[in-house]
Amino acid sequence: MDSGLIKCPHCGTTNRIPAAAAGHPRCGKCRRDLPWIVSAGDADFRAVAEQSSVPALVDFWAAWCGPCRMVSPVLDKLAHERAGEFKLVKVDVDTSPELSRRFGIQAIPTLLLIRNGTVAARQAGAPPAAALRTWLDDALAASRG
Repeated sequence: MDSGLIKCPHCGTTNRIPAAAAGHPRCGKCRRDLPWIVSAGDADFRAVAEQSSVPALVDFWAAWCGPCRMVSPVLDKLAHERAGEFKLVKVDVDTSPELSRRFGIQAIPTLLLIRNGTVAARQAGAPPAAALRTWLDDALAASRG
């Protein structure tokens, strides 16, 4: 489980973000919530996504997938807008075949919202940004109750 670096959208300070941790990341300087965007694979998925302290939005993607490249910036933007509400976990299907089999990934991109180790919502394909935003809002709301 590697940690990544992310620049705080509020004050510009660079912060180290762990792939797995209790709570959710906050800026070391201004203490505001940070977007939590990490990668996971077959070896660390359980710790990174299924044991996440916040809902994990898992993006099954591949570098060669055109629709994946269209969805990725939308997901990154949502992670920034909703910092503290969920963790964006990117899973490359080419390097994580076991996860692809386990979750029955037939098409990419496929998105899963995982809360408390359980898949709470699933979305296959590359919907327009507005539809993706609505799906995420609905999935987060439904997974709370």
